Amino acid sequence: MFPELKRLIEQMGKDRGIDREIIVKALEDAMLTAARKKLGPDVELEAHYNDDAGEIEVFQFKTVMEKVLDPDLHISVAEARSTLDEGAEPGDSLGIKIETNTFGRIAVQTAKQIIIQRVKDAERDNIYDEYHDKKGELANGFVQRFEGGNIIVNLGRAEGIIPVSEQIFKEAYKRGERIRAFICDVKKITKGPQIILSRTHPGFLKALFEVEVPEISEGLIEIVNVSREPGKRAKISVRTRDKDIDPVGACVGMRGARVQSVVQELRGEKIDIVPYSDDQAKYVCSALSPAKVNRVLLDDENRAMEVIVPDDQLSLAIGKNGQNVRLAVKLTGWKIDVKSETAAAAKADDSQKDLMKIPGIGEATAERLLKAGLKSVAMLATADAEQLAAIPGVGEKTAMMWIQEAVKIIGQETSGETGGDKGVQA
Repeated sequence: MFPELKRLIEQMGKDRGIDREIIVKALEDAMLTAARKKLGPDVELEAHYNDDAGEIEVFQFKTVMEKVLDPDLHISVAEARSTLDEGAEPGDSLGIKIETNTFGRIAVQTAKQIIIQRVKDAERDNIYDEYHDKKGELANGFVQRFEGGNIIVNLGRAEGIIPVSEQIFKEAYKRGERIRAFICDVKKITKGPQIILSRTHPGFLKALFEVEVPEISEGLIEIVNVSREPGKRAKISVRTRDKDIDPVGACVGMRGARVQSVVQELRGEKIDIVPYSDDQAKYVCSALSPAKVNRVLLDDENRAMEVIVPDDQLSLAIGKNGQNVRLAVKLTGWKIDVKSETAAAAKADDSQKDLMKIPGIGEATAERLLKAGLKSVAMLATADAEQLAAIPGVGEKTAMMWIQEAVKIIGQETSGETGGDKGVQA
């Protein structure tokens, strides 16, 4: 049934990267199944691969009995001694080799199906183990097809999927086009391993810099944190313990070559490279670049900072739709309240009244928000919805609604800015 079986086992293991023992076990189980189809479920059977003979040997075991009650299970003493073992005694269990070529077409077909399925399962397990170990790394492939907006990527031995949520909104790909993505997860599903890829994950940007900047892969420079608004802008903070290395300069590269390679891969996403500092005020000021900062007021208890900038730097510090300050918040982990010099000097607007501009926020609620370090509409506009929802009395839906309303108010204020007398916080 399996000509040149030894060669086939070796070849299959080599071609498909499957352990030889797994293939042999699949063959043994398949032959057992075929034998049971022919001989019935009650007989005692064993299958073993004979490497010397290059075949799967199937044995039916029978108990030596003085009187045979069931010919499928028992063998007489006389027959056992004459055909199998001269020294056989009642109660002994003897194996009788079964000729596999007598199993029949249906049994053989069943055996083949079992072998094919086992090999597929082994391949899936190998692929899962391989890519599970590659989580957090870059993957290169080709766009194979599109399914419901998801991009299916041919990775060679496996397929990866870039869900709609992990795609950069302005990017478009064609079938056959090369694509690079970040392996963010590997799951086991009924069809086999599902390799989840992403082009929006912060780890993607980090991995790209590790490829472009040898000092990072060598451990001389450390990427502390990454914050992204995929397709628009990103900030990355770096540091080094080697005083002779400029971490920002190394990441930028000669004439910006290194950072430009990353920007090109991200199809124009702007990237700010920020030097990390243990001095958190200095770190936040760097994170707000390219805006210049005059002074900073710290609130360590609430991990919040009030950052004062020149009037003509306010819009730059805020960024379009609050983008610059929002990325700085994600990068540093501090709540940042950006104010112009004029607004800081005047302090005409009361924080509580400012928060109460938002529908649904009364005095008591405004007090809770203030205690949580959210001192203005602008800080609320760039707050994290999950952190906001964690405040007692604030649910997730309410948090999202407040953030949306705050963004509207900030949008109106920044679009009608006249003298830089408003502040924007995050």
